[in-house]
Amino acid sequence: MEFLSSCASSSSSSSPHFAFFNLHHQNSLTSRATVKLQLLQWNSSAVGIGRSTSLSTDGRERIWSCNCGPRRALSLPQLRSSHSHMSSGFDLISLNCQYVFKWRRYPVNFRRIRSSMEKFRQRFSVQVARVMVCVMLVVSVSSTFGDTSSWALTEENLLFLEAWRTIDRAYIDKTFNGQSWFRYRENALRNEPMNTREETYTAIKKMLATLDDPFTRFLEPEKFKSLQSGTQGALTGVGLSIGYRTIADGPGGLVVISAAPGGPAERAGISSGDVILAIDDTTTESMGIYDAAERLQGSEGSSVQLTIQSGPSVKHLDLVREKVALNPVKSRICELPGSGNDSSKIGYIKLTSFTQKASGAVKEAIDSLRSNSVNAFVLDLRDNSGGLFPEGVEIAKIWLDKGVIVYICDSRGVRDIYDSDGSNTIAASEPLAVLVNKGTASASEILAGALKDNKRAMLFGEPTYGKGKIQSVFKLSDGSGLAVTVARYETPAHIDIDKVGVIPDGPLPASFPKDGDGFCSCFEDPASVCNINRVQLFSR
Repeated sequence: MEFLSSCASSSSSSSPHFAFFNLHHQNSLTSRATVKLQLLQWNSSAVGIGRSTSLSTDGRERIWSCNCGPRRALSLPQLRSSHSHMSSGFDLISLNCQYVFKWRRYPVNFRRIRSSMEKFRQRFSVQVARVMVCVMLVVSVSSTFGDTSSWALTEENLLFLEAWRTIDRAYIDKTFNGQSWFRYRENALRNEPMNTREETYTAIKKMLATLDDPFTRFLEPEKFKSLQSGTQGALTGVGLSIGYRTIADGPGGLVVISAAPGGPAERAGISSGDVILAIDDTTTESMGIYDAAERLQGSEGSSVQLTIQSGPSVKHLDLVREKVALNPVKSRICELPGSGNDSSKIGYIKLTSFTQKASGAVKEAIDSLRSNSVNAFVLDLRDNSGGLFPEGVEIAKIWLDKGVIVYICDSRGVRDIYDSDGSNTIAASEPLAVLVNKGTASASEILAGALKDNKRAMLFGEPTYGKGKIQSVFKLSDGSGLAVTVARYETPAHIDIDKVGVIPDGPLPASFPKDGDGFCSCFEDPASVCNINRVQLFSR
């Protein structure tokens, strides 16, 4: 910018003044802003300014006239200081700066002034170049999202993004099975068809499959409702809890974790450890447990055909689905013959699942047994495949007056600790034994591990199933849902039981019964093959 201006003094002063003003810069990459640096207190009646709108041949703007009043002026050192500050402090903006210095005090030195202005222009150009590079980088990075942002996201796209965000925030593995989760989102929005709700559901399932986690899955609205009803205590099906076979069990197929007492499967002779080879002539070798669960459930009165391997034998069963009430707790009193009055009764509590009413039902059973002079308890968790994690914690608090119940861990280590402070404890002093088997899974393993590691109870039976992952259920806006693996857990002794299980303190006698009547008979008949005496059971 060039200034070619002379200033005429006003009538009140004979001192010539020189003025320059209106320094502008605008870049097309950004909106124009104006910063006014008022370096001198002007009197509006003393100063009048004007400028041309034309440019010189070298592109510099020429200011051709001004009127300078007799008021106070800005010294040249102040001008230089302000010029330096102005040159380094503003990018991609418009500056409106007004300076006036006294001609008489400082001799004419247009070269120095022009040199200063050239330096300013050069510095300003460098700053502009830097910002332009940054803008180009931002544009380059955002180009990945350019197509997406230019699209008008449909309702189906938004549902997919809702599921994606849920996994992004909650999933335990922040590497997302070694893939770029953001890139997957963009590729899916570009390439996956999402024109109908079914196509969107397919896209969500395909996305979850990349995590290679069988416990993280999508639930259509009806399946989501079914899951909720199951935790509330009722299901329509054959009464089976199933899981994946371990490597030791052999390849393929699904294993029975437990059969609901009195349900169609138990009445047909299916028990823990049996292998489901086929459902309605469809092999289970590569079938997921949730796909299998959907096939086992159905309308009341309908039938399903199962191919079951029990030991070396294979049998084909035709079962009729019915509504299976999941009464979580059964209890009874076992009389011990020949014992004193103070030690003649044992309270047996069978806990089959962790529904919303489980902890309350356990408390009621304890109170009822105590009213009948019971002074020792046996908690039977065999074939309990789990359920609601909070219920497992609450039941542990019933038996523990203090101590850690479970550590919740993510990829970075322990993130939460559940413990007992004694406020919910009602049975911390009586002798306690816990029975477990390979059908003991998930929340029941948390309970068994807490009681063992805190030395509250002796565990008898066989190693538990070994499901050390925790899932949370998230409802999506259309009524569907996601079950997401959010953490793993460790027992109070910091043991990760995933695929290993909780190891009991000792075995149970062969053919030890799984019902209350059979359990009591083993105590009442010393000659029984399943006999186990009180001292052995409560040795801790």
